[in-house]
Amino acid sequence: MPGPSTPDASAGRRGLPRGLAGALAVTALLALYVWQIAGRGVAMIGTGEPVLIAIGLGVLVIPLLVIGLIAREYWLAATVQRMADTLFAEGDLPVDDLPRSPGGRIDRAAADEAFEPRRAAVEAAPEDWRAWYHLAFAYDAAGDRRRAREALRRAAGLYRAGTTKAS
Repeated sequence: MPGPSTPDASAGRRGLPRGLAGALAVTALLALYVWQIAGRGVAMIGTGEPVLIAIGLGVLVIPLLVIGLIAREYWLAATVQRMADTLFAEGDLPVDDLPRSPGGRIDRAAADEAFEPRRAAVEAAPEDWRAWYHLAFAYDAAGDRRRAREALRRAAGLYRAGTTKAS
């Protein structure tokens, strides 16, 4: 999960988001994998043997799952970017200003201290996507990537629900 951005002079220009090239390269490799697996599944189905047809149909499920998971991650990334743009425009984008060790690790005590107000904000306003977004980055700073991702997914869901209602 990418860390929160610090607004700077380059924030005003719109270029490719950081990490997009790597995500596209991995997606291209996965597309090759999906193509190869799907080809094997179709070849098995084409044999006419009942057992191979059944296995081939099972094999074709794999590309569908991969495509679905990739689409889900890109959809989340696009929503997170829109949320970040909204928070930036409001001047409320999280800033990574926690103290770090010489090796670059965030000071655990400082991360724990910064976490509590974010958790309290979510408890006070559980339907506020902004509070969940901030909590996600507090979890990330504390090193809990699984909960950070869950909180970010929750924030994205609330954001989408809010923008759907506003339309």
